[in-house]
Amino acid sequence: ILTILGNSAVLATAVKRSSLLKSPELLTVNLAVADIGMAISMYPLAIASAWNHAWLGGDASCIYYALMGFLFGVCSMMTLCAMAVIRFLVTNSSKSNSNKITKNTVRVLITLIWLYSLLWAILPLVGWGYYGPEPFGISCTIAWSKFHNSSNGFSFILSMFLLCTVLPALTIVACYLGIAWKIHKAYQEIQNIDRIPNAAKLEKKLTLMAVLISVGFLSSWTPYAAASFWSIFNSSDSLQPIVTLLPCLFAKSSTAYNPFIYYIFSKTFRREIKQLQCCCGWRVHFFSTDNSAENPVSMMWSG
Repeated sequence: ILTILGNSAVLATAVKRSSLLKSPELLTVNLAVADIGMAISMYPLAIASAWNHAWLGGDASCIYYALMGFLFGVCSMMTLCAMAVIRFLVTNSSKSNSNKITKNTVRVLITLIWLYSLLWAILPLVGWGYYGPEPFGISCTIAWSKFHNSSNGFSFILSMFLLCTVLPALTIVACYLGIAWKIHKAYQEIQNIDRIPNAAKLEKKLTLMAVLISVGFLSSWTPYAAASFWSIFNSSDSLQPIVTLLPCLFAKSSTAYNPFIYYIFSKTFRREIKQLQCCCGWRVHFFSTDNSAENPVSMMWSG
């Protein structure tokens, strides 16, 4: 519910401000699309299976669920990597060079991200790697348990970890460390000035927001990646079901964090949320000062 409502608000705000969106903000929209796509295509089936205490639908639905998870997961990771690289280029370039990152350039980049994600998602369907149920039995993913005795699966998982997890994660860390160093040097140069320029404050805020988005995603998926990597070299029976279930649930929660980060750090997003009027006729005012102080968050039927 949080994922769908939060990311729907992000998308609605983006549509309303489509003509004012800057090029890097298109990646934020793409990240929201991936998050809401994961929630809509996967979570209802997993919830129903949890209530059933067993996976529903058989092998076909298992492959579908795993494919969707892999597709949207890789897309989110590569989008975060692209965001970090663009933030690094913008921070370390002159204003004239930073303007070269046009919307068309970002659109091409987003298209390549989806094609790259789709390629990795369909590889298990054509014979490199496998999809299968999780050890706790109520969701599906890459069949980690087959990799410790299969050269095919072993080569796939190592390649996937390297190209879809390790290298993007290292790129994200390296870019934000470079940005942090650049901002630190800039603040040292202006430390004798009484007032820090607004541009420098904005750059710091945008970088902090991007860092928190990346940290939230990586922190959510790291326990799941660790449990999955363990099952490559050991039998899945060596881990208790709860040990494999909790990292999976924590990883799925990553789709709900970003709208809250936007709300905290973006004045524009907060303003648009306050003015957002849904097509169903409900108008939501967050922290409105125009209404009664006893009811700072009001929902008013306007039909």
